[in-house]
Amino acid sequence: MFAALTGLGLSTAAGLNAYIPLLVVGVLANVTDRVKLPDGYSWLSNWGVLAVIAVLLVAEMVLDKVPAVDSVNDAIQTAVRPAAGGVVFSATNAAAELDHSTWMTEHPWVGWVAGILVALAVHALKATARPMINVGTGGVGAPVASTVEDVGSLGMSLVAVFVPVLVVVVLLLMAVLAWWTIRKVRRYRAARRARRASGSP
Repeated sequence: MFAALTGLGLSTAAGLNAYIPLLVVGVLANVTDRVKLPDGYSWLSNWGVLAVIAVLLVAEMVLDKVPAVDSVNDAIQTAVRPAAGGVVFSATNAAAELDHSTWMTEHPWVGWVAGILVALAVHALKATARPMINVGTGGVGAPVASTVEDVGSLGMSLVAVFVPVLVVVVLLLMAVLAWWTIRKVRRYRAARRARRASGSP
């Protein structure tokens, strides 16, 4: 159970920012015993790889805070974030040892698929909400929303590794937020269609 919660939490974080959970997992695998990377994932703890990920993270954090550019970045990240979700979910399968279970280790594809789907769902919500935030705030909300997402990604990554049981609580809160955001997006689109139909600007 803890392995699944850790994987879900990290892949959720990857949906917000692909590089933060990768860095968290890689650095913690180097400096602590909390993360033990399974065979085939030792590259994630390589300091050279982590340096490249850190550079990509800085670029992502800058681009994601610029209105309009953030939407282009989200389009590019449609492939990157789900892939990162699959990696971090699978890279933490060694946590299955805590459950005294080898099921996830024997079925590595489950981690990949689950990680990809979770990260993709979170990314889709983020990419859908951001244009609405930009238009509704005249672009001022972009850096604020991006900063909140970055902090959320880091927080979720740390919770997933150190207190995985809280992942359930965070996911429930995110589900409520997703429901609220979807309602807002639908209302915004309906109001926009109504304005167009009436000829208003």
